[in-house]
Amino acid sequence: MIDYNKLLNDASVDALLITDPYNLRYYTGFRGGEGMALITYKYSQVLITDSRYTEAAEKECYKGVTVRQFDATVSIYDILMEYIIDDRVSVIGFENESISYSLFNKLSGNICEDNRYDSRKKEAGYDLSVSLKPLKDTLLVPRQIKTQEEIELLREAEHIGDMAFEDILGIIKPGMTELEVAAELEYSMKKHGAEGFSFDTIAASGVNSSMPHAIPSEKKLAMGEFITMDFGCIYKGYCSDMTRTVCLGKADDEMKQVYNIVLSAQLKVLDELRPGMKCCEVDAIARDYIRNQGFGKYFGHGLGHGVGLYIHESPAFNTRDTSIVKPNMIETDEPGIYLPGRFGVRIEDMILITENGCEALAHSPKELIEL
Repeated sequence: MIDYNKLLNDASVDALLITDPYNLRYYTGFRGGEGMALITYKYSQVLITDSRYTEAAEKECYKGVTVRQFDATVSIYDILMEYIIDDRVSVIGFENESISYSLFNKLSGNICEDNRYDSRKKEAGYDLSVSLKPLKDTLLVPRQIKTQEEIELLREAEHIGDMAFEDILGIIKPGMTELEVAAELEYSMKKHGAEGFSFDTIAASGVNSSMPHAIPSEKKLAMGEFITMDFGCIYKGYCSDMTRTVCLGKADDEMKQVYNIVLSAQLKVLDELRPGMKCCEVDAIARDYIRNQGFGKYFGHGLGHGVGLYIHESPAFNTRDTSIVKPNMIETDEPGIYLPGRFGVRIEDMILITENGCEALAHSPKELIEL
């Protein structure tokens, strides 16, 4: 159960204004993503949306959340001010990490500066000024620790990825384009129950695989080349993320060397990660190993990131994040080596942090596959 009062206390505000679609889902249950929610000290929990979503919202929202509809005659700000005045709100926390400059200006103008509500304030005996205060990560930190229900949804999302990878191994052949590989992966994920995709699927072969976030192209697959596939789906709102690199035909000795270094680094994290470590220390497990093998300058991105309702959540395994790793966090473990203009290798699992270590949620094989 969400402790709204604790969130308000932690942020030192009278109300929380939620506009980010992922936070709307997490804190109200609403999946539509269009609208705002206001939570106050009096435990007013109201979701304000329009007629496209009100029926669904009434079914989806948690018990205790009131659904209100704005339209051409009653604006979203009219409804917000009703609750702000009734609950004597002075300081409203807003999501400065995700809000647009345009929306911030609209909120400031309609909530903090507009005098249209003066008569309503006077009738209610409300004589406070309203200000907006940045929430920073107040609403993001609780999302780092997953509930058992969330863990099972994330586990199933990753399982869909496993099934898609198994499917694609029987489809890949010389002459296919990277675009076709990406399309087949996405079709397979949908076929196995995905409701959408966590991000744009990556399918990069040969020289393109040296670019960590290469965009699939009309380049045709050729024998003797690596194919890196980074893909994920959305299952009941929760994301998956996995990467596998395979070789079409036989890999040469250098390709095998690089592949095995990346694999060893990825497995070392699974073996050595413990709750209580700092995220930057987890990153160092893989980074130090790759550097000691002589490829340090070819591993430029962070080791991993949190996954949940959104594909990139906090905390992150990188050189800067000093957050403490805790049980029931779900992160990615995705080291890579990228040799510019030649080839690249990345291997990635989503991992569940346990009381004593971690568990890989992906079960697709990671030893070098030569098709």
